[in-house]
Amino acid sequence: MSDELVRFGDVTILVRASGQSTGGALSLFEELPPMIDTPRHLHANEDELFYVLEGEHVIEVGDEEHRVAPGGAVFAPRGVPHAQRRVVPGEGRLLIVTAPGGFDGFFRDLAAADAAGALGPDAYAAASQKYGITWL
Repeated sequence: MSDELVRFGDVTILVRASGQSTGGALSLFEELPPMIDTPRHLHANEDELFYVLEGEHVIEVGDEEHRVAPGGAVFAPRGVPHAQRRVVPGEGRLLIVTAPGGFDGFFRDLAAADAAGALGPDAYAAASQKYGITWL
């Protein structure tokens, strides 16, 4: 396994383990600066685990809000709406696991759209539909 940088817009994702490299078991990734928060959405296909490396984060899962510091983790099952934000905007790192693997392809699709000069609402909608993401 080797790390892979995937960039689109202002987002840089470091894929530490892809669905392909884990035989479909999981994907493991983190966001690199500049970091953005993730609005409320749900996954039809993957469970998601957030592990805090640095900073303080607020992670919403369903109707619960979790304030999480380094070393803390929050689980978001597939089909349950969730969101994450940093207490101090732009500060704090998360390691994210999705299972089963393959969600790293969502980021690659957006990077390909960006490289083609087509990153925008249509690219996000297409990648979201392909990977079972519903934005709320």
